[in-house]
Amino acid sequence: MSPADPLFWTALFKIIGVNIVLSGDNAVVIALAARSLPPRQQTQAIVWGSGAAILLRIVLTLFAVALLALPWLKLIGSALLLWIGIKLLVPEDEGPEVTASDNLLVAIRTILIADLVMSLDNVIAVAAAAGGHWGLMIIGLAISIPIVIFGATLLVKLMERWPVIITIGAALIGFVAGEMAWEDIAVSAWTDPYPKDMKYVAAVVCAAIVVVWGQWLARRAETRP
Repeated sequence: MSPADPLFWTALFKIIGVNIVLSGDNAVVIALAARSLPPRQQTQAIVWGSGAAILLRIVLTLFAVALLALPWLKLIGSALLLWIGIKLLVPEDEGPEVTASDNLLVAIRTILIADLVMSLDNVIAVAAAAGGHWGLMIIGLAISIPIVIFGATLLVKLMERWPVIITIGAALIGFVAGEMAWEDIAVSAWTDPYPKDMKYVAAVVCAAIVVVWGQWLARRAETRP
């Protein structure tokens, strides 16, 4: 897949989109962990902590890309992505519990550990969107992660002002899940007889399932006493 191929840019958009949407909590964690530091050390904690988290996430995603080449794992990953997309639309009762520290090294460690714990959804979604193309995955992460880190406040405000952004992001995750499920070699005997474009029909169906189910659960959560 080369930059001249439209599929290259489609896949890159999916990688950047799912990573930005799923990294909102990570960005908040970074801000919370560094909030008690002096201004100069806040910047250092964010840069060093985020840098270490980025490297760790790239390594984990490379492993995920390799694992998704095995039979049945794309189906399992697809089911996880559907759950992630639905969960994204359901309001959470509490935000992440992060202890602020006035020590630079402790703050960096907190950022790294919290980002690792909260990045499972990112790793699975980005690996799925990359479709086995390692170079494309690294380019997408390199573009999207700095946007998330340095635009965290703006990103949160945009999502609060226009909740439809979260809905679109959840639908995108569902779309990626549908594509990935269709491409699993374990079901190739059933999918191969169909035209290749049927993959996108499956993707649209999964996107619709995520949005409808997620919004139904969100309405239930709002009416719960």
